[in-house]
Amino acid sequence: MEIIEANMDSFGIEVILPEEGKTTPRCPHGPTLLFEKVENGGNKGRRFYACSACRDRKDCGFFQWEDEKVSKDRMLAREAEMLSKRPRFTQQECCSRFLQFASLPFIEKKFCEDCQILLLPAEHSAHSAHRTTTVTVAQLRRPSILLRPLDNKKSNAQYLFTDRSAHFLLDTLAGLGYKKVLCVGTPRLQELIKLRNLEPMKSLLLDIDFRYAQFYSQDEFCHYNMFNHHFFGGEASRAVLDAFLTEADGEQVVMVADPPFGGLVKPLANSFSLISQTWRKLRNSGDSNIDIPIIWIFPYFFEPRILECLPALTMLDYQVDYDNHPLYKHGKTGRRQSPVRLFTNILPKHIVLPREEGYRFCSMCQRYVCSLNKHCTKCNLCPSKDGREWKHCSACGKCVKPSWSHCTSCGRCALPDHPCRQADGGNGCFSCGSLEHRQKACPLRDMQRKNRKKSSRGNSQKMRHKATKANNCYTKVDDLMNTGGF
Repeated sequence: MEIIEANMDSFGIEVILPEEGKTTPRCPHGPTLLFEKVENGGNKGRRFYACSACRDRKDCGFFQWEDEKVSKDRMLAREAEMLSKRPRFTQQECCSRFLQFASLPFIEKKFCEDCQILLLPAEHSAHSAHRTTTVTVAQLRRPSILLRPLDNKKSNAQYLFTDRSAHFLLDTLAGLGYKKVLCVGTPRLQELIKLRNLEPMKSLLLDIDFRYAQFYSQDEFCHYNMFNHHFFGGEASRAVLDAFLTEADGEQVVMVADPPFGGLVKPLANSFSLISQTWRKLRNSGDSNIDIPIIWIFPYFFEPRILECLPALTMLDYQVDYDNHPLYKHGKTGRRQSPVRLFTNILPKHIVLPREEGYRFCSMCQRYVCSLNKHCTKCNLCPSKDGREWKHCSACGKCVKPSWSHCTSCGRCALPDHPCRQADGGNGCFSCGSLEHRQKACPLRDMQRKNRKKSSRGNSQKMRHKATKANNCYTKVDDLMNTGGF
């Protein structure tokens, strides 16, 4: 799986992928990533290292200029910080504790909701002031329900599949004959595989949330950061992955990845490519064109970025739902159409989407599509991305959203109330018409965004909170980490 350089925006932050064998500074989340500010006209700014997993310095304050010399005292302070943020137990200790916990009588099986750990009897008194609950066997088998989901949208937000989506994924993979499922950031799929006990199907969970180490053996869980392909367990964890990727006795491996939606596409694609390279080497086939079968779950509006990096993937129409996301689920409180899709290199016609949920097979596209996604004979494809029926624009030569109409001044389709401007061959800003910048760097866009936030809050208490937050501003260096590609 070869990662291709993604095109730079006219303004933003570009990720510089690490060279093979080159070491980078480390933070509590593993090796940092190298970033570079890109300004109008392609001017490059000073490069800096920052955390791979967190896009907000309040979550991980690591920052270092690429050419900066770091003092010994600062290095010692970093090491002390990383040591302080290590899990209180090793993975081996977690496995030992689980065996002890499982053998306890029901009344002594306590879980601390404040510390998010399983408690042994000798620890009950130390947590007497905390909120604790008695754990059932069913809860032990479904840790994603027992554990409190992480909810920081700028670092490690956890959105968990609904049973509908999890069962669909598992049924599909089992039907395609896969015997090993590499679950990258998909804890609910991992536990469903174990619950249904589909012999001889096996699974391995790679996740940055170390709390799951309390419930799985060392062959079933690896503490892993998918943004920098870092194994916190070192070579021992890498050996676990190698053993899992080895397809002995005809066991076929498939990778299912569900990254945080705010994550950077480029480093994610790089990590998935590295896993594919490892899988390919273990096969000893010598065919460098074969990639590990993958299903990458991400919102449809990231399709251009994903295909720039991994052009072999195809986006399917299946809408993935989440239990604990306010919008990305069916029902009265969520969208009727979830924007989350499957990106895969598995032949699309082999992934059968359920007819009872409104999908049909398009014989011309040779894939299953949403019932409203009508095939366009002019485009020769089923064009809809968002689940609605799109319409063909002859002037643009492509299908567009139903709410759009063609603007002769702009030379393209857009919303009827868009800021109109004369066509400029693709240069300049589509929002305000200026030729001095592109839409992403438009001051008007920033102003509109601020006004929307201001009007949505509505009451004076929230306004005072906003003012307090504004006064607690970052330095200019901090601002680099919260703009553009972050």
